[in-house]
Amino acid sequence: MSRSENAVALMQNKNNCCQSVLLAFADLAGLPPEDLKKLGAGFGGGMGCMEGTCGALCGAEMILGLVKAGSGPVRGDAAALHRAFTAKCGSSICKEIKGRDTGKVLCSCPDCVRNAADILEAALAPAKE
Repeated sequence: MSRSENAVALMQNKNNCCQSVLLAFADLAGLPPEDLKKLGAGFGGGMGCMEGTCGALCGAEMILGLVKAGSGPVRGDAAALHRAFTAKCGSSICKEIKGRDTGKVLCSCPDCVRNAADILEAALAPAKE
């Protein structure tokens, strides 16, 4: 099973979007899955109220930092991850993605989780020469 499909399965098993991405990359995070689940608890649903950044994107950014910090600057990679997610999902803000104010859903929650995991996996892949 791919990481992105694992993340979607984790979401369907009562994890929020952030926790699902975190847990799909637990083997790379250097933290126990229980701690990752606690870390992501408040980031689901656009940080709890749909007003903030999509939890799936937050989880991807957290894993990026855990994996890449110490090996060089992370900000550029984080910005690229954010841009790629926004391009695929239509926004990085939960309420916009879910169409809370407009009625137009830009991307489903499972697809946000899938996209975040796919983009993160690509960002973590070793550069090909």
